[in-house]
Amino acid sequence: MTETPTVALLGTGIMGAGMGLNILAAELPLRVWNRTADKALALGEAGATVAETPAEAVAGADVIVTMLGDGSHVREVMERAEPTSGQVWAQMTTAGADQTALLAIASERGLRFVDAPVVGTRAPAESGQLLVLAAGSPEARAAVQPVFDAVGRETRWVADTATGLAASRLKLVVNSWVLAITAATGEAVALAEGLGVDPQAFLDAVGGGPLDLPYLQAKAKAIRARDWTPSFSVANAAKDGDLITAAAQEAGIRLDVAPAAAARFRRAADAGHGDDDMAAGYLASF
Repeated sequence: MTETPTVALLGTGIMGAGMGLNILAAELPLRVWNRTADKALALGEAGATVAETPAEAVAGADVIVTMLGDGSHVREVMERAEPTSGQVWAQMTTAGADQTALLAIASERGLRFVDAPVVGTRAPAESGQLLVLAAGSPEARAAVQPVFDAVGRETRWVADTATGLAASRLKLVVNSWVLAITAATGEAVALAEGLGVDPQAFLDAVGGGPLDLPYLQAKAKAIRARDWTPSFSVANAAKDGDLITAAAQEAGIRLDVAPAAAARFRRAADAGHGDDDMAAGYLASF
């Protein structure tokens, strides 16, 4: 492993594109692949090598980063990638608390697996300000730290092994809060409008007090402007809600808000808003 690792980034969507640019800015050699090839072209223009297949991207790389849609997508792409023993795999997709199939691939291939979901959306990804939650062996840490430093403002190591998926479990807890706030914001704005109340009156009533949140203000602003430019999509919010619900059920914990939020986002997705920002969950009220 060199001090300047060669990175293979699999997935250059909303999050991966920004991460890739910051990896390049850190002067780390970068190879990229995306299922929709056009989404990788901007990174190619910025200096990355655009691969036609996952296997081409991964061949000879020191660190493999997966930032894809969900766990099943990660599994399918990594099976096609055919990684080799000794490579470090930073699995940064939010894939839930059960990643048995992914850990099996890592074990069978002799990969050093790092569980490393991130907290943040498009803007932090583009500015290199993500919070990286990570779990992995000390040996793997040294290999991936230059990559994490490139994409994040902080790396928070939560465990010395990835097998327990401590980072992914923490990410589910964080996302349960994010989904709850976003769903509640959409409902509050919709209720205000339905009752003939100016939504700004609601925002002013809580503004600056203990009930206020910057995130509430940001999402309410997007809703009122009908600005659905995606930072984190409705479809991904629904997916994460289902992952949170499944993890809770496995742990014997009853949740009410997360399943309701997942259903709300799924309803908005079914109405054609899956690729819109999760603020568009507001539209599920109509």
